[in-house]
Amino acid sequence: MLVKDKNFNLFIPQAKIQQRISELSKQIARDYQDLNPLFITILNGAFIFAADLIRQIDIVSEITFVKFTSYESMQSTGKVDQILGFDDDVFQRHVVLIEDIVDTGLTISEIMQELKRFRPESLEVVTLLMKPSALKKEVQIKYVGFEIENKFVVGYGLDYDGYGRNLQDIYVVEEI
Repeated sequence: MLVKDKNFNLFIPQAKIQQRISELSKQIARDYQDLNPLFITILNGAFIFAADLIRQIDIVSEITFVKFTSYESMQSTGKVDQILGFDDDVFQRHVVLIEDIVDTGLTISEIMQELKRFRPESLEVVTLLMKPSALKKEVQIKYVGFEIENKFVVGYGLDYDGYGRNLQDIYVVEEI
């Protein structure tokens, strides 16, 4: 599969992604039964994951969106910029951040620190993908879809310079 100027190979098929999302949604619904959690989706990458996840969570809840950026091309810049911030009251709320991928841990750590200033009752993260070997900052992630190697991936919301988000499966960059 050619995305922009790089070749990618099938990594995680859509059926496997959907099966894992179903498992995560059941676990989250059990954990937050009667707590009316606020789900905060981190744009742009997590929007497809969030849509599929939230439709399967059958408890009273709310969803909102924030946007941060820390990537240029295929590399993390190490700097997190806020584009669209928090506009919902999180004070004494049970908050679950929805992220597409945790690799260095820098972005999610900064977002969590920012949110903690508003004193939520609880704060957890659900991520579709996590790269433990790429972590530069230790973060506690309660709900992880898949742990993967430190390789560049696209599809299912993840992009390469804005391309590939629309792919139904997840693809990994072809090694040269």
